[in-house]
Amino acid sequence: MTPGNFEHAVAELCRRDGCRNVRVVSGSGDLGADVLATTPLGKVLVIQCKRYDADNLVGSPEAQKVGGTARPVHGADEVAIVTTSDFTVEARRYAALPSVHIHLLGGQQLIRWQADGWQPPWL
Repeated sequence: MTPGNFEHAVAELCRRDGCRNVRVVSGSGDLGADVLATTPLGKVLVIQCKRYDADNLVGSPEAQKVGGTARPVHGADEVAIVTTSDFTVEARRYAALPSVHIHLLGGQQLIRWQADGWQPPWL
């Protein structure tokens, strides 16, 4: 699956789970957003998608880029990073900061979300 196909697959999962106004906005100049949507509760959702090999973890710099743009640039209420791999300890620490609060969905959680709708990344 190409990175673009991965972004569209994540967008389809959002649609399946009740999001509206779902669109893929990836590419040069996306400013940290690959999928924009409105959650079932009416919140603006920004998702950054990272299709990485299992040994290539999403690091703090990628999380910081999303954290620095999702709310001020895209007006996000909920922010998530979805990856096929996992996250470094530093990325998890950054995402957990109360002033940042980014939902992280690693490969194992992605499999569960896809298979049975387990906890979408905006919850």
